[in-house]
Amino acid sequence: MDFSQLIYALALQHVPNLGDSNAKKLIRHCGSAEAVFKEKKQHLLKLDGIGKTRIADLQNAVHFKAAENELKFIERNNIQVSYFQEQDYPDKLKHCFDGPLLLFSRGNIKFDQQKMISIVGTRNITNHGVTFCEELVAELAPLNPVIVSGFAYGVDITAHRAAARNKLQTIGCLAHGLNQIYPKAHRKYMQAIEENGGFCTDFWSTDKFDRNNFLKRNRIIAGLSEATIVIESAEKGGSLVTADLANSYNREVFAVPGRPGDNYSKGCNNLIKFQNAHVLTSAADLIYILNWDLPASQKAVQKQLFVELEPEEEIIAQYLQNMGKAELDLIALNCKYPTFKAASVLLNMELKGLIRPLPGKLFELI
Repeated sequence: MDFSQLIYALALQHVPNLGDSNAKKLIRHCGSAEAVFKEKKQHLLKLDGIGKTRIADLQNAVHFKAAENELKFIERNNIQVSYFQEQDYPDKLKHCFDGPLLLFSRGNIKFDQQKMISIVGTRNITNHGVTFCEELVAELAPLNPVIVSGFAYGVDITAHRAAARNKLQTIGCLAHGLNQIYPKAHRKYMQAIEENGGFCTDFWSTDKFDRNNFLKRNRIIAGLSEATIVIESAEKGGSLVTADLANSYNREVFAVPGRPGDNYSKGCNNLIKFQNAHVLTSAADLIYILNWDLPASQKAVQKQLFVELEPEEEIIAQYLQNMGKAELDLIALNCKYPTFKAASVLLNMELKGLIRPLPGKLFELI
């Protein structure tokens, strides 16, 4: 949007007690952020949820002064601004009632990428969690997904680093303005992330750093993605808030199961136990649930004449040779594998160019 209109949107975002959902409601009613400030208050008060307290401070000139200062920061630092009614605003975030009015970003982010997932979890990640996260991202790399996380210690930075290592776009959602970075220890990863991705936030450069910002930030992590993955989590934690938000947005949620006695498996196990998340044991589980398809370049890989098959692959290959084509559940049943195991083996076979997926979750030999 042009700077003349951005001033009004920033000023509206600065009004206390209003919030993103009410600000967007006012804009939709009036037609633009500028029109909101020119509309009579008695007309605005007729809208549901818009009481006197919310718009009492609307005409205060301090909002425009703050907006002008923030716009100078945006211009000086080459910040990209996405407005909720414009095309460059992330499509999935548009469907979140509490999505930000304005989203600020820096780097080379492509919000129009189709496959976008969030990976979150404890800051106290275990060695097992690190290994699982790195292997998961590597297994998903052929599908070129965008990896979203919060740039915090533990699972977050592990996911970002794994994405950068596999040359995947990755987005760090920050709980503060783009004038700083937290934690400072992660500053060394900024360049790698901005080269193929970047950072986004709805906080201003003047906003105070506050612990509550992290919970507010989590709605963007959940809202950007079609699925949220919890790698490890204690019984309570911010990643569980992100999972709850993802469920409220009708997005898929996955959790990695762990041993019942492990402290940082309790949160994941509870998500699964109360049916708030799918079990995730490998990339194949996510690919199956999301109904993702391999790119054409992978499909075109020709089957080599004498491919050495693993024992599990031989059993499935023999079954498909006899049946011609079959659904995943039938393959698992007749080959006597758990569904997640069959899905994992089928993915490996697809990557080798041995089988192809068909509509209706069918598979056949090439």
